[in-house]
Amino acid sequence: MLLLWGVVLGVAVGLLRGGNIANLEEMGVSHLWLVVLALIIQLLIFPLFSEEPLVSFGTELFHLGSYFILFVFVILNWRVWQIPSIGLGMSLNLLVIGVNDGFMPASVKSLERAGESDIANSLLENETYGNVIEMSDSTVLDFLGDLLYLPKWFPFSTAFSLGDTIIAIGLIFFFGLGMVSETTAE
Repeated sequence: MLLLWGVVLGVAVGLLRGGNIANLEEMGVSHLWLVVLALIIQLLIFPLFSEEPLVSFGTELFHLGSYFILFVFVILNWRVWQIPSIGLGMSLNLLVIGVNDGFMPASVKSLERAGESDIANSLLENETYGNVIEMSDSTVLDFLGDLLYLPKWFPFSTAFSLGDTIIAIGLIFFFGLGMVSETTAE
């Protein structure tokens, strides 16, 4: 959900700067279908507000695969300076997911503080929830997992990672600056 906030804040900044979403075409970003495909895969393995994946086989491979699809998008759009920053955040997420058998480790305390008690309880009982695994002593690179959180009073609060934070900042810059055309900025 932090990424959703990155998009919302980026669009708000772009609008406040007198921009328009149609101006994003001027950035020359191509192959957006790869992002859509990766998001569809993510929703199939971890549907919103559900513990059970829609696709119950190969969840870990699909999770890793969705990140590889996003990397192809980043490589194809490297010339747009915000995209590599988004790629850096994805790299951190992929690294921690890859070394933890295809799952993103999450802190139960962070989930509880974000008001996600159901997910926290499910992690304590089952050790996994969708594409998330309980952070424990055996977690590798746990500092890259979902340790950060938005307070529970914040709309759509959740636990998130350092990689998610970097992606969200990249999205804010992408929309906030990309919505303002060169002629509008002058």
